[in-house]
Amino acid sequence: MLNYIKYILVLGVLFSTMAIQAQNNSSKFSDADIEALIDKMTIEEKAGQMTQVTIDMILKEESSTEIDEEKLRFAIKDMQVGSILNVKWHAYDLKTWDKVLTAIQDVATKETRLSVPILYGIDAIHGANYTQNSTLFPHNIGMAAARDRALVKEGAAITAKEVRASGHRWNFDPTLGVGRQPLWSRFEETFGEDTYLASEMGAEVIKGYEEKGLDHHEAVASCMKHFIGYSNPRSGKDRTPAYMTDRELREHYLPTFQAAVDAGTSTVMINSGELDGMPVHASKYLLTDVLRGELGFKGMVVSDWEDVIRLKLRAHIAETHKEAVRLAVEAGLDMSMVPLDYSFRNHLIELVKEGSISEERLDQSVRRILVLKRNLGLFDNPYTEEEARKNFNLPNYTEVALTAAQHSMTLLKNEDNVLPLKEGQKILLAGPAANEFTCLHSSWSFNWQGDGAEYYPKGTETIYDAMKERFGADNVSCASTNKFEDAKNTDVAQLNKMATDADVIVLCLGEKAYAESPGVINDLMLDKEQLDLAEAAIATGKTVIYVMVQGRPRVISTIEAGAKGILQAYRPSSRGADAIVSVLSGDFNPSGKLPFTYHRNTGDIVLYDHKFAETFTELAPGEIGGSGFNPQWQFGHGLSYTSFDYGKMQVDKTTFSGEEKVTVTVNVTNTGDRDGHHAVELYSRDDYASVSPCVKRLRAFDKKMIKAGATETFSFTIDADDLSFINFDSKRVTEKGTFKLFIDDQWTSIRYE
Repeated sequence: MLNYIKYILVLGVLFSTMAIQAQNNSSKFSDADIEALIDKMTIEEKAGQMTQVTIDMILKEESSTEIDEEKLRFAIKDMQVGSILNVKWHAYDLKTWDKVLTAIQDVATKETRLSVPILYGIDAIHGANYTQNSTLFPHNIGMAAARDRALVKEGAAITAKEVRASGHRWNFDPTLGVGRQPLWSRFEETFGEDTYLASEMGAEVIKGYEEKGLDHHEAVASCMKHFIGYSNPRSGKDRTPAYMTDRELREHYLPTFQAAVDAGTSTVMINSGELDGMPVHASKYLLTDVLRGELGFKGMVVSDWEDVIRLKLRAHIAETHKEAVRLAVEAGLDMSMVPLDYSFRNHLIELVKEGSISEERLDQSVRRILVLKRNLGLFDNPYTEEEARKNFNLPNYTEVALTAAQHSMTLLKNEDNVLPLKEGQKILLAGPAANEFTCLHSSWSFNWQGDGAEYYPKGTETIYDAMKERFGADNVSCASTNKFEDAKNTDVAQLNKMATDADVIVLCLGEKAYAESPGVINDLMLDKEQLDLAEAAIATGKTVIYVMVQGRPRVISTIEAGAKGILQAYRPSSRGADAIVSVLSGDFNPSGKLPFTYHRNTGDIVLYDHKFAETFTELAPGEIGGSGFNPQWQFGHGLSYTSFDYGKMQVDKTTFSGEEKVTVTVNVTNTGDRDGHHAVELYSRDDYASVSPCVKRLRAFDKKMIKAGATETFSFTIDADDLSFINFDSKRVTEKGTFKLFIDDQWTSIRYE
């Protein structure tokens, strides 16, 4: 009877996994073939399938691309690894990728007992960034500012094409942690601080990657990451602990992953940090009960870099590496990104043979891995497809990248309509971002940190290059070098000398390129040297404009008042310089909206969806002030070169119940003299609830082009679920009562019965 029950349980896991991952699969390799393959596998081969190593393990010691044949065969034939990832040092060209991947698959499919192809994984975070001459798009933080779902999806679809053309079929993207800790060095990889915005944008990325079916030559398997809570470490430092209640986790951080599962994501990567003292890699509650049980995820779970052994080395919850392996696998891990040895595999074999982990548990993970390989078409053809090769570096890709970067540009300030710049003005460019292009791209751009200028495509432009092209070399001078951290870039004496002949000073400020932990900061304030440079520019009496090139909102409150214009550029990437200049010149009308709260003070991190109690400050006992929420600019702020007038906000009913829906409409008229894109946002507020409600929450948004003098109707439909929240029992509920709906400066009340 026990064997029968076990058989039924295995069948249930099998059928649910394969049903959810069918993904329009047309492979000749059937479900029955997968089961037959698993039956043939030894414990060693199963443990190998669950092992992922980095490319360094198969390359010659001092080479970035040359394969060591002995190492390659040891990894695949002796250690039976199922997956390899990464590049060594920098991006490869297409020819190199083809050589490397062909050698890998030749050994896997022609020299091993079972001929199981290798699943190669790559970090293609904002384009195929580990392939030379690929097109890179704005980082997620800029794409969120664009407020354009279709544009986000199109960028992801192009990324999928170039990744597949490079020979890869598994992309470790998108990042779905909600950016609610601005100190965090991976903030630029998020879609900002709002859960709904991040959910919508993340789902579009996954559709762009996977919608055509994983076996299609224009698709890749996506990887939602990092499950869960990674993006809000208490210290602000990368890979450090987060602390939050289960209610907060479910309110703000779980919905993005639920949206990703609903959109069809195939894999998930685990949070490298801890959540309330429990490393997520060891949490069966999160990886099995929540991820698989509640969210319904049926795909494959992969660790992040070296995170299984770190259960021992950093978290100190395992006394030995072997125990760390047991904890992670029992929690729900399918594949370990080891990545620099074979210890995971060897310990896993020992654990099974001694009875600490069942072979059936390995079968679950191996089945998921093989299903993914099958769905990606690897069993039919593990090599780079000829049709895929044709999709690399097509002419329209850079135009889409330019459009994405332009739509991300967020005009924060335009006092006295100082922008657009006037023709014939003498312009002085200064600041560390003026003549250096790696800061426009930042993390995951042709090398890990994005700081290797020598790896970028020839002709990659700086802001200075683009300014000269647009305004003429005679009208543009530059006080900056091509190295961000060069002291000359903040030389006040040089600025004063060159400002004499200038009509306007454009200061390009912000952050150098960085990725992950090397981007850690201890202070959100912009560094002193740049602040001093801005103060000096202001003191010249010339018109001063800031262009902020940064991955997070560095505080500039001490210099904000002295600037007439401020443009937030984020990390706009391949066509970023052109996009910035197109806005400064007025060739493109900016339409971006902040995807985060831009804070005024480093010690006053209050988010837009704060509680009512956070809007007040107790100045003394019984004396209450109103300065609790006082940002430099609010979430959703963004100016245009034209003006928009909102008609009266309308709702089709003021009372609703059950599954009824409420339709909200508003007419928006472009009352200026130029065309412009405009995003309209719908917010809600629960007047009273059993959990103290937020002042407002974003519930819907849409963006349209509105011609000068024209009117467009924006319509949103919401229901009870859209007004729900997580209660103190960790359940999502909508309580009866009144809600306020907000569009721009208008509001109306509706009641849910």
